Amino acid sequence: MLDDGALRPPWGLSSRLLAATAVAVLAGSLTAWAVASAIGPPIFDAHLLESGTADPAVNRHAGEAFATASGLSLGLALVAAAVSSIVVSAFLARRIQRRLIGVRRAAEQVAVGDYSARAPLIGMGSEFDELAGAFNTMAADLAGMEAARTRMLSELAHEMRTPAAILEAYLEAIRDGVAHADEPTIQMLRAQVARLTRLSQDITLVTTAEEGRLAMRRTRVSARRLLDDAAAQIAGRAAGAGVRFSVDVATSAATALLDADVDRLGQVLTNLLDNALRHTPPGGHISLCAARVGDRLRVIVRDDGEGITPEQLPRIFDRFYRVDTARDRAHGGSGVGLSIARSITEAHGGSVSARSDGPDRGAVFAVELPVVTDRHAAGGADRAGS
Repeated sequence: MLDDGALRPPWGLSSRLLAATAVAVLAGSLTAWAVASAIGPPIFDAHLLESGTADPAVNRHAGEAFATASGLSLGLALVAAAVSSIVVSAFLARRIQRRLIGVRRAAEQVAVGDYSARAPLIGMGSEFDELAGAFNTMAADLAGMEAARTRMLSELAHEMRTPAAILEAYLEAIRDGVAHADEPTIQMLRAQVARLTRLSQDITLVTTAEEGRLAMRRTRVSARRLLDDAAAQIAGRAAGAGVRFSVDVATSAATALLDADVDRLGQVLTNLLDNALRHTPPGGHISLCAARVGDRLRVIVRDDGEGITPEQLPRIFDRFYRVDTARDRAHGGSGVGLSIARSITEAHGGSVSARSDGPDRGAVFAVELPVVTDRHAAGGADRAGS
């Protein structure tokens, strides 16, 4: 580790502040000297004339005395001002430099991966404190991102390890003659391959969406069609699981038009309904509601199932995050369904949020999407007619 002197460039903050102060003082001194030299003598002469003194020798001597006295006093005053300014500036520059050392060291720690480092408040004004606060916020965000990345890699490794281990075990058993490649075995192996394929597709989809590279085939579609399709896909499975399912769509929502990719938004609603079904026990209830709020379509998926704790809510849309890891894995969830729903919704200019009153008190997911207004719809019709 290099010491502070080795890390400090030849023209550091202190040197630059001192140089700037010296230039400012010099410019101010020259300006003051020029103004005093230009204005002082004429004013003095005018006062002499008003006094009635007519002796040229006396006037000349008085003018020389004024010039000497004013020049000497002004020069000494400017030198004193320059010295005091430089001393004060040097003190302030040194103090600022010492305070910034803590920020620099924190930045060095973050640069090598220690995201727990925090910059101390500098105490040299609101701007410096805001700088330290912004740095600390950045460090906390980086720590969260690193934790999420580590967790994501761990979860991804686990998701891939299970089907890969099953495939390896059965292939070895078939090779050793312990198992036979009969139809049930082939179907099971295909299911594990399909699981790996689905996981790969989900990861690709959410990564592409978050990077803003998600391809869209947008078209004008009615909200009623999207809601009916989503309801049709979940109704049968909900009934089979002993969960009551209901749909409540306001008239204003049913007639709303969306400029959207039908398959993508269908996946959003399906993911939210699947998530609700996984976390709602038999005898529970899931509802799909929609209403128009201004120029937005609000779709709500509500359940009275397991609920979400306040600690879990901020992370509910993170990739591979599960409220109940064991339960979700048992039901085959990859942990990216809600993340995909958020990415697709935001790609459509909308938003998705979640709330819950706590464990065993259900959860509510709300999706808001921009609606095609009458003006936009008319414009689209005119373009189609032309």
